Amino acid sequence: MPADLNLLPRMAITAEAIDVASLREQLFDHAAGAFVSFEGWVRNENEGKSVTRLAYEVYRPLALSIGEQIIDQTLQHVGARAALAVHREGELELGGCAVWVGVVSKHRDEAFRATRQIIDRIKVELPIWKKEFYADGDSGWVNCERCAAHGHSHAELINPV
Repeated sequence: MPADLNLLPRMAITAEAIDVASLREQLFDHAAGAFVSFEGWVRNENEGKSVTRLAYEVYRPLALSIGEQIIDQTLQHVGARAALAVHREGELELGGCAVWVGVVSKHRDEAFRATRQIIDRIKVELPIWKKEFYADGDSGWVNCERCAAHGHSHAELINPV
């Protein structure tokens, strides 16, 4: 495993553009025969609505903790050598990279399986909420009916008063 990854957090949340080349470089490992990455981009349409931009709200301490657990568990389960994941917060324009996952392993199968497992679990388990802004001027929280119905702040969902 690359020595640097033992010292770095493997899950990050950032308001800055994701530097894909730097992340790939951090994962480089002479003992690995495979590298697989996933990039999730902001697209211009969702469920028939024209999307102009989106915003992510993140409960950072919990997202980082759960993200690290997901990576640990996946590496142990799949047998990949190392992994990194980064998710954006704040506003993103069309085409922006919202999430990135990279995995290195001895063989391609482990790298593909680990990458898929990490992104699938991040999308479900991390306290990250997405708000879409539409061309018609409307906006809405995606997959967050409670938020849309009641106008909640996401901090209230994590820390109810």
